[in-house]
Amino acid sequence: MTCSVSRGRGWIAHRWVGAAGLSMLLVIAMGAGVEESVREGPRVMTGAEAGVGHLLGDVAFEDLEGKAGRLADYRGEGRTTVICMTGAGCPVAKKYGGTLAELEKRFASRGGMSFLLVNPDAHETAERMRGALDGLRALGFGGRYIVDRDGAIARRLGASSSAEAFVLDGAMTLVYRGAIDDQYGLGYSLPAARRTYLADAIDATLRGEWPAVAATTAPGCALSVGQMDRPAGAVTYHNRVSRIVQRNCQECHRAGEAAPFGLGTYGEMKDHVAMIKKVVHKGVMPPWFADAKVGHWTNDRTLAAGDRADLLAWIEAGAPEGDVKDAPLARSFVEGWLIGKPDQVFAVASPVSVPAKGPIQYKNVVVATGLTEDKWVSAVEVRVSQPQVVHHVLVFVKYPHEDARGAAQPDVQGGLGGYFAALVPNQGSVRYPAGAAKLLPKGAVLVFQIHYTPDGTAVEDTPKVGVIYAERAPEHEVVTQAVATRNFLIPPGEGNYVVRAQYQFKGPARLLTFMPHGHVRGKAWRYELAYPDGRTEVVLEVPRYDFNWQVEYHLREPIDVPAGTVLRGTAWYDNSDKNPANPDPTKWVRYGQQTTDEMMIGYFTGYALR
Repeated sequence: MTCSVSRGRGWIAHRWVGAAGLSMLLVIAMGAGVEESVREGPRVMTGAEAGVGHLLGDVAFEDLEGKAGRLADYRGEGRTTVICMTGAGCPVAKKYGGTLAELEKRFASRGGMSFLLVNPDAHETAERMRGALDGLRALGFGGRYIVDRDGAIARRLGASSSAEAFVLDGAMTLVYRGAIDDQYGLGYSLPAARRTYLADAIDATLRGEWPAVAATTAPGCALSVGQMDRPAGAVTYHNRVSRIVQRNCQECHRAGEAAPFGLGTYGEMKDHVAMIKKVVHKGVMPPWFADAKVGHWTNDRTLAAGDRADLLAWIEAGAPEGDVKDAPLARSFVEGWLIGKPDQVFAVASPVSVPAKGPIQYKNVVVATGLTEDKWVSAVEVRVSQPQVVHHVLVFVKYPHEDARGAAQPDVQGGLGGYFAALVPNQGSVRYPAGAAKLLPKGAVLVFQIHYTPDGTAVEDTPKVGVIYAERAPEHEVVTQAVATRNFLIPPGEGNYVVRAQYQFKGPARLLTFMPHGHVRGKAWRYELAYPDGRTEVVLEVPRYDFNWQVEYHLREPIDVPAGTVLRGTAWYDNSDKNPANPDPTKWVRYGQQTTDEMMIGYFTGYALR
């Protein structure tokens, strides 16, 4: 079981804040099976794909010493428990014995921790299992070794591989599943782990947060268990819906965030069931617009099919509350800077006045950095004081006049040359991979381009950007650029107008993210790569572009492109009277910064490869 963020390749990862309980059950079940993929390291998955957020429920078992037990024995606030599928004949499981012993010792002082090993092999001999346990005891492992001959625990977890770890909190909510780290797998063994996913998940859970990486594949011996076996019984708010909402909604639907109402209690859910049914049925919420058949994304917000079905069925059943004893633990959300304490903060000099009603034109505010030397930024975050009225913020870097590097810089405020940092709904912080950073040149100024959407109350907003500096110049300079054009004129009444642009890579590069940008007539977007050998590949398809959600799509696996590759951007626009957001279907529409104008900008982030 190992968790990896894109198998050691450079990438950019937003830090997601979530919740996890103060107690957790981490069960590590390792079972021998068929090798699924030779030398394939752990691959990051979304929590929705892996069943993270489910109530596990109770299962009876017997350990190797003949002592009976139940998973419910590990329930309770302050409990921390661990499960990992093992098998006496699995080489990956054997290698991880020492790591598990070290983790058990490391977290023992945190209180309430329990580590369990689960062997689901129906025909494993007691002698072989005792031999495996003796070896673990010699390494210092003190947890229980569970004999799961009928596969009840493995089925409940939906275990797919040996050395796959499952972290549960004290309310029996699955908060993490996947790899221990990336040191061992079938066909490989590294000198040391580079990514400690299980330890990171435990730390986050103890803080009451969701782990930044909720799930990965586990490159051990494959298990034939099947789909996760859910506890029997009717779906209620406490046993199911509350967990769906925690995972998918509460990051925005809580006090101080942009959503118009909270969804933290049964009463709040009950008050809004009609609206919830409408937006979930139409696929408007959670906001995610990429075609599921094209690409895989680390920040995919898609509501899992099972979650969607359960939520809608619960509403149709009258939204039953259920038994409060089945409720999840309350989740904590990180307040303040998500990247940690910044090394430097650049804020607008005076608050920006936002009227009670609009529309209002984009605000462009210049902030001098005062830097006397070039700086390399390893993490950056944009924050505002009034998120409920902020549609998005783009921060651009403008070189000083005396800096020769600024001569080739395109129009900053037009946004065609990329951006330094961005804040869009539910996305405002980013950490760059080891060995990669963005340049903040000496003497530069930052241009904050802010789009406000008044909500009926006049407020004053104070945008700012915080940065953490790299200790040294990086191996790779991360840049955000754009495939874009100003050369278009959309006719009045045209319902499917197409605008195309392209960008050619002069050298090899690694692509990390895409963020299409248009205005209220924007209808759809596509990113496509045309390789020098004649191959083409669609890498992002957005069949229903929504101006209200400026989503940056983060590739699960970065894409390496050779020199000469062309990135093609295609955007579709609806300037007809059938577009309810169209301010004037009789108008010829040109490029412009205001919402009543249009843009065709396909941002992408990456870095050159040497």
